[in-house]
Amino acid sequence: MATTIRAIGHEDRLSLVDHLDELRTRLIVSAVALAIAFGFCLWQNHALLHLINAPLSKQTEKQVAKGNGPLGQTALAQQGVLKVAHEAQAIVLALSAPGSGLSPATRAQLAGEIPRLRADVARIPLVPEGNKPVTLGIGEPFTTTITVTLLFALVVSLPVILFELYGFVLPALHPRERRVVLPLLAAIPFLFVIGVTFGYFVVLPAAVRFFQNFNSGEFNVLVQANQYYKFAATVLLAMGLVFQVPVAILGATRIGIVTPKQLRHNRRYAIVACAVVAALLPGDAVTLVLETVPLYVLYEVSILLASLVARRDAARERTQAAERLAEGSGSTTNVATQPSVQQIIDHVDRELS
Repeated sequence: MATTIRAIGHEDRLSLVDHLDELRTRLIVSAVALAIAFGFCLWQNHALLHLINAPLSKQTEKQVAKGNGPLGQTALAQQGVLKVAHEAQAIVLALSAPGSGLSPATRAQLAGEIPRLRADVARIPLVPEGNKPVTLGIGEPFTTTITVTLLFALVVSLPVILFELYGFVLPALHPRERRVVLPLLAAIPFLFVIGVTFGYFVVLPAAVRFFQNFNSGEFNVLVQANQYYKFAATVLLAMGLVFQVPVAILGATRIGIVTPKQLRHNRRYAIVACAVVAALLPGDAVTLVLETVPLYVLYEVSILLASLVARRDAARERTQAAERLAEGSGSTTNVATQPSVQQIIDHVDRELS
């Protein structure tokens, strides 16, 4: 019974119980990794929420600075109150001065009000507290926090989960197939992380800016927390999947569906396809360009990698063909130099005769 995880070769023969036992062990390891990652992310949930809220907060602050929406109107009201408070404080300071012409008792009474007036002015917020997504239900802060924590835990534990998945699937492949598949599988999480990073720093801020500014004068824009986090997760997941283009193209070339020559010949169609994919993603015209360029760069990188792999495979096939040819010629020479059975029978030793 496969009670511990070990490297299983392609030639090993396991029973159904052994396969199920290995699957159970790998699932337990993946679950433990996910639980540890969830505990760590729950401990750091404030930092994670601040991280995912950053694009929305920056765009909301820009809206507030322009006076748009309820938060912008609140900010204008706060600025007016601060201005009046500072002017009142200046008037009180001037009246409490010795040369103001007021009686000493009145000036003393005004001077006593100055500390309280300064404290009241200091309590007036400079900007409205509203650059975070809003929650409507009584349990929504808890459920939203758990959801965001689980998403980040999945990302953190993804290397371990993929490693266990690869370890369970790869023994079914022939060593030659494994040499083809393993580099592609290893590139998937690496490209996924690059895609998510690109989506967070480029696509998500542009998408939030576009949707918050779209016809915003006709609405009081308040972003709900669970809707925003679903939108952010969708955008980041889409960019992570889009960045798997090199893996898909390399896999198609290795299988033989397309060739690097065909890919180079169809560049103009690739540009159109990249633009269509970028248009399906949320954002404006600037975001469309920012998304189309890296997609086409990934296409060109895929062509380059496919060409290098094709040349390497061709060189390997030529080497193997030369080795087989050399082995075949060597065996033919040995057969020609060895005497046949009839020659041995007909051989007569003259010394013995």
